[in-house]
Amino acid sequence: MKSIYFKTSDGVRLHVLEARPDAASAQAPVLAFVTGWSMPAAIWEAQLGGLSAKFPTAALDPRGQGMSEVPADGYTVERRARDIAEFVARYPRVVLIGWSLGALEALHYVHAHGDAHVLALVLVDSSVGEQPKPPEGRFTQNLATDRQTTLENFIQAIFRSKRPPAQHQALQQGALRMPLQASIDLLSYPQPREHWRDIAWAFQKPLLYVVTPQFAAQAGNLQRNRPGTRVEVFHQAGHALFVDEPQRFNTLIEDFVRGL
Repeated sequence: MKSIYFKTSDGVRLHVLEARPDAASAQAPVLAFVTGWSMPAAIWEAQLGGLSAKFPTAALDPRGQGMSEVPADGYTVERRARDIAEFVARYPRVVLIGWSLGALEALHYVHAHGDAHVLALVLVDSSVGEQPKPPEGRFTQNLATDRQTTLENFIQAIFRSKRPPAQHQALQQGALRMPLQASIDLLSYPQPREHWRDIAWAFQKPLLYVVTPQFAAQAGNLQRNRPGTRVEVFHQAGHALFVDEPQRFNTLIEDFVRGL
């Protein structure tokens, strides 16, 4: 696994983790991972390590996250989608895999920039605008009033499996690199819920939607409204389901990609 950096069109230095098989077919797509809110590319470690035996892999640290630069601005869906476009453009074609907020940004990327580089989409445990609407919470308000405790609780909640305390601490410290208002802005995109749903419906290439039970009903509706959508539910995993059940997730991705 190696670290590389590239500069965006607005001059921000972004970090990417890459891992490649010793001998990859020239036709093999790059598995391109986009992480969720405040999380680093390194959270995909089990995928970069496991799937790179067969496919080239790359994971983006979005601006303000992981080992990427923390600029003063650019924390909008338009700019983050452009960052994904500039990340994806580094490769001939990709299977784009977005988790949580990264799934919404991946959807906005294909909406705003097209899918010429994208062979297929994988959306991981994110609300995609189908019914039922998730319950309203106070997460952003809690961030504003007690960021430290809110982050601690968030990081504990996204895993079902027991994680090392050092990992929790590293994730929390990494999330704190981003300015508070920027972290709130990322959770406050102005688009209506239907925006994400309409993009998913319009996407003409293979789509895999991998969820925990919180989004199982949305997954069923997406499958009905967009025939051909493949759905997989991880009943025993937390929000970071690819961390809790890495082998199952990796096998699912490998099967999906080989079927393209």
